[in-house]
Amino acid sequence: MERILKVSDMINENFIIDIASDNKKNALNELLDVICKSPLITNCKKFRKAIFNREKLMSTGIGYEIAIPHARDKTVKDFVIAIGRKKEGLEYASIDDKPVKLIFMIGASDTQNKDYIKLLSRLVLRLKNKDFVN
Repeated sequence: MERILKVSDMINENFIIDIASDNKKNALNELLDVICKSPLITNCKKFRKAIFNREKLMSTGIGYEIAIPHARDKTVKDFVIAIGRKKEGLEYASIDDKPVKLIFMIGASDTQNKDYIKLLSRLVLRLKNKDFVN
């Protein structure tokens, strides 16, 4: 039986923060500090490295003032999401060159290939809906 993925089921209120940092690297580190509190991440140092390595490949700023930094790694047991808000926005090297106000950080197991792609695509579709974002 296929697993039904609901983004809303993966969001934990304790993993939603207002970002204090004014730059991308520090903002990602703030979110990593939050997401690493999850028991689903077994090695924060390795997951942190995976997130920054993924970001080096290409910015995860998808436009619309949104970024989705993400990584699949063997140190992650199952999907985990942290959300950061920055009301005034921060520079992120997004594809539309606009500052980012909302960051969805996603961790997944390195074995969750199919579900990982589904989750990312569903999240992007939801984020295009302004009611979901608000």
